[in-house]
Parts: sequence; structure tokens; C-alpha cells
Amino acid sequence: MYQHGLIAPVIALVLWSLIVFVWMYATRFPAMAGAKIKPQDGAFTREMGAKLPAWARQVADNYNHLMEQPTIFYATALAAQLAGATDAYNVGLAWLYVALRAVHSLIQGTVNIVPLRFLIFTVGTVALAILAVRVALSLCTG
Repeated sequence: MYQHGLIAPVIALVLWSLIVFVWMYATRFPAMAGAKIKPQDGAFTREMGAKLPAWARQVADNYNHLMEQPTIFYATALAAQLAGATDAYNVGLAWLYVALRAVHSLIQGTVNIVPLRFLIFTVGTVALAILAVRVALSLCTG
């Protein structure tokens, strides 16, 4: 039943990252036009970002966040899949991590309440850590 169980959450997070990518450009282009920022002014995104309104920056920041910690998730989930550590608990942890990343994106991209964002991020990190430890233990115990 769980033969491909960890591949589905990996692909789900990849697809979510692509959705946030589209969201980022759907906010960035109008913001750049409104601020009269030319595309070449984006050569150094930090400098360009300072000229953009918060509603455009926070979606771009979230896209960047999806390129950071989730790389550990991808490695862990794929290692678990290869090792056969695809029990219901690990699959559940993977889906929990993906769901929390999506919630984190929605919070950061809209209301951007930092304490709430931090709480969601922390719970997701704990889920990822438990998944990683469980995979490591499965490798040790055969």
C-alpha cells in the first residue's frame, strides 16, 4: 500500500513550490510596474526588493524559503523511499510536513503574522526531524 507513499508528498511539495513561483510573479510584475522598476534593476534582488511593497516581497521571500529547508525533506523522503521506510507513520509525517509548508506559505504570502508563521515552521521542522530520525533508525535496524 505504501510502495510509493513518500513519492506523493515529495511531488506535492514540488507542485506547491511551482504554484508559489507563479504567485510570486503574479505579484512581482505588477509591483515592479507600479514602482517603475525595470527588469535589469532586478540584477541584485536585495536592492530591488527594498523598492517593492511588502505584499510582493513576502511572496518572493516565501518562494525562497521553499528552496531552503524543504531540500532536507526531499533528501529524507527519497532516502526513506529507497530504504523501504514507507510505513504509515513516515508517510503521515511527510504529508504533515507538506501541509505545514503550504500553510506557512499562505500565512507568509497573505497576513504575514510572524509568530504564527514561526509556530507553523517549528511544528513542520519537528515533523521533519522525527521523520529523519525514524529513517535513520530504520537504516540501523535493518
